[in-house]
This record gives sequence, structure tokens and C-alpha cells, in this order.
Amino acid sequence: MTELKSQGEPTVLVHRHDRMMTIVLNRPKVLNSLNLEMIRLIDKVLDEAEAEKGCQFILFYGAGERGFCAGGDIKALAQAVQEKTAPSAEKILEEEYDLCLRLHRFAKPIIVLADGITMGAGLGLAAAADLVVATERTRMAMPETRIGFFPDVGATGWMFSKCPEGYPEYLGLTGYEMVGAEAVRVGFASHLLSSERLPELAAALEGYSGSLSPTRSQGAQTLFAGLDHFFDKNIPMNQDMDEWVALYFAGKSSIAEIMKSLRQCTIQTHLCDGVFTRLAERSPTAVVLTLKLLRHNEAQPIEAVFRADLKAARFIVAHPDYVEGVRARLVDKDDKPQWQPATIEEVGDLDIKL
Repeated sequence: MTELKSQGEPTVLVHRHDRMMTIVLNRPKVLNSLNLEMIRLIDKVLDEAEAEKGCQFILFYGAGERGFCAGGDIKALAQAVQEKTAPSAEKILEEEYDLCLRLHRFAKPIIVLADGITMGAGLGLAAAADLVVATERTRMAMPETRIGFFPDVGATGWMFSKCPEGYPEYLGLTGYEMVGAEAVRVGFASHLLSSERLPELAAALEGYSGSLSPTRSQGAQTLFAGLDHFFDKNIPMNQDMDEWVALYFAGKSSIAEIMKSLRQCTIQTHLCDGVFTRLAERSPTAVVLTLKLLRHNEAQPIEAVFRADLKAARFIVAHPDYVEGVRARLVDKDDKPQWQPATIEEVGDLDIKL
């Protein structure tokens, strides 16, 4: 989608149609990163969508062609941590998590056009949708441990219902990036479509005139049936990688255990080597916290997952690695974070009650 923000426009645009309400994330210069203003605006739009009987479903997309949503506004969050300004970092995260949880529990079907970069909070919005459309430009990942944070917005819970065995651990710990059809294969997107056909799909949704069941799941199935002809059914499989991920990551509760087994890796050795490279550039504390959350949140109801996320967020934003990670990756951009402690072996068992 190419709708671009003009100076003075709101950060969230709303378009109303006969059966649908469209919510456009409108900060294309920063890849539609979600800030507190946007969170509150979306929440108000959802109030209206709930109240309007004629609104049967909701469509999300991002302005510009580079991304649906690159995540939360990390710099603003880090600034709130450093300056202890109002609103606090905890308040920002609490409202972000409340919004994502609300979308999971929303009464009407939700569609997300995840064109371009879709990470962090963008994945939080997409994970709550019934239909997530990826294109050849889609890039999905959870790179949070690289800046000293963790995959939040419920990811350490909902990945277990969306992804093949072992992928929740692999994706959360390594930040592996899924491009295009790979996002569908791994379970982060539900459908694949050429970006050239996005306007055609949007027009079909805007002109929808049928009636949907008041039950969200049944209404979504009706929409799927009517849109099925748009989507590419040719999603390449990768059984070798699936087996490797399941073998080395599924159910693991110790980073040391994972690394020990990978050192003895005799299959897919390039993937094994890639894990060491990725872990070496990430905050050891954030990596250990991520695995702790994965083991805690597996099979938990989504409400419990978000409660654990907030507790983990309070812990990690108070830890020096978060501000240091933002400094090194996004502010000074020297890519030389000084993690405390510097190695996974030094982290030990984190003193946090989830």
C-alpha cells in the first residue's frame, strides 16, 4: 500500500466502508513504529468499531511501501527509561500490551496486510488477526534480544500455536528473519499475495457487501472463502530445516544445553554455525530471559502471557543492557554494545518471578 503521510496528518488514519473499518498506521518515515499516541488512537477506533453494527470486520495496513510496522518506538521507550519522564516506560508497554490483548479478544474479524517490515509490535498486531497477508516484500522477525530486550507482545505464548515444533525457541532466541513465503511456512502469516495485487485485495474488502456471522471465527471463515482466489498456494516447504529446528530447540530449558548440542552438530552445520553468530551479538541476559519466558508461557492462556510480559519488561528496562543496546544499535550505531554480564555463562538464573 502506498498511502503516504502528509505533514500535519494524524499518526493513525481511519477509513469507513459499508462493512469494514480500515486502520492505517501512518508514520512511514519510521516504518510505522507504534508510539503511545498511535496506541491510544487505535484503541478509540476499536471502541467505535465495536459500537457500529454495520462494521463487520477491521483491516490494518501501514502507510508507505517499506513496512507495515517495524515495532514499538524503541527510542522513545529508552528515553523514558533514562529520563524517568511521564509517561513512564512501564505505562507505554502496559498500554501496548493491553491493545494487543484486546485485538486477540476482539469480537469481529481482523485482517492485517503485513507488507514490508513487520516486527516487534507489528507482529503483536498481526498475531491477533484472523488473516495475515504476506507479500514478497514481507520481512518478519523478532530481533529484540539484539537491543537487550525480549520478544514481547505475547510472542513467547502465541508462537506455540502458530509455529512448527522448535520454531518458537529458534525464532525468539536468534531473531531469524522470514521473508515472503517463509513467513507463511513458519506460521507468522496465513496467506501470500503479490504486492502488486494489494490494491485489488483492498478494493474487494472495501466493497464487501455480504453478511458475516456474529461469531468472529465463523465470520472470518466466510471472508476467507470469498478471498481465496487472490492468494498464492505455492508455499515451499523445508523439511530439513524443520527437523533440525525441532531437534536442537524444541522444549529446551537451558541456553547452555542448546549450545552444547549445537557444538556437536553434524547436520545442517551452516545453521548451527549461524546460531553461534547470532547469539554472540545479543544481550546474554535478554537471551536467558527469552528462554525463561518461552518455558513459562507455553500452553498458558494469552492473558497470563501478557502479564508475564509486563513483569519481564519491568525487569529488562531496569537492566543496563536495554539502554546500552539501544545506544549501540540505534543511537550511536557503533554496533559495539557492552553487555553486563558479557557472557551467557555469567548470567546464571535470573532473579525474576513471572
